[in-house]
Amino acid sequence: MAIYTLPELPYDYSALAPVISPEIIELHHDKHHATYVKGANDTLEQLAEARDKDQWGALNGLEKNLAFHLSGHILHSIYWTNMTGDGGGEPLEKDGVGELADAIAEYFGSFDRFKAQLSKAAATTQGSGWGVLAYEPVSGRLVVEQVYDHQGNVGQGSVPILVFDAWEHAFYLQYKNQKVDFIEAMWKVVNWQDVARRYTAAKERAHNLLLT
Repeated sequence: MAIYTLPELPYDYSALAPVISPEIIELHHDKHHATYVKGANDTLEQLAEARDKDQWGALNGLEKNLAFHLSGHILHSIYWTNMTGDGGGEPLEKDGVGELADAIAEYFGSFDRFKAQLSKAAATTQGSGWGVLAYEPVSGRLVVEQVYDHQGNVGQGSVPILVFDAWEHAFYLQYKNQKVDFIEAMWKVVNWQDVARRYTAAKERAHNLLLT
């Protein structure tokens, strides 16, 4: 039985146009994300077989595959809900996301400074990766992380609350090799309500994330 399943999109393929074309959304969700789900499930089955047979020669590769596919599934699941066709701008108190706005100002100096850092983190990731705004539970602060592939270069225990996909499959059909233009356009569809909800949830569960 499959452990992981592909989540349905919270909008139709055309909902994020013109920032992201319907063709990209369909391919990205139905093909690329689905591949990570299948990869995670297949790897779990292979690990179960290795345990049953007590054969561990492929363990290192299987563990790497599980981290890759599972992280890809998790980050994409966040990515879809982080966006909305009527989003964008910046988080404001009048929109009910004042706590998030205050935290961004506190930990980054201003929204513009935060935007610049996350944009640079996403746009300058070497090869494939993500720019991520995450809640770091030890200090209780927000941090920007630059994620290589899906799973590298992150602080253990940090909880992603806003993710920018900087893999070529996320933008190349529409933006060609202009990754910077794609990242800048992404700010027009950020769903701050979703980001604020994730921030609140991360803070509330922080005491369960790490032993003190």
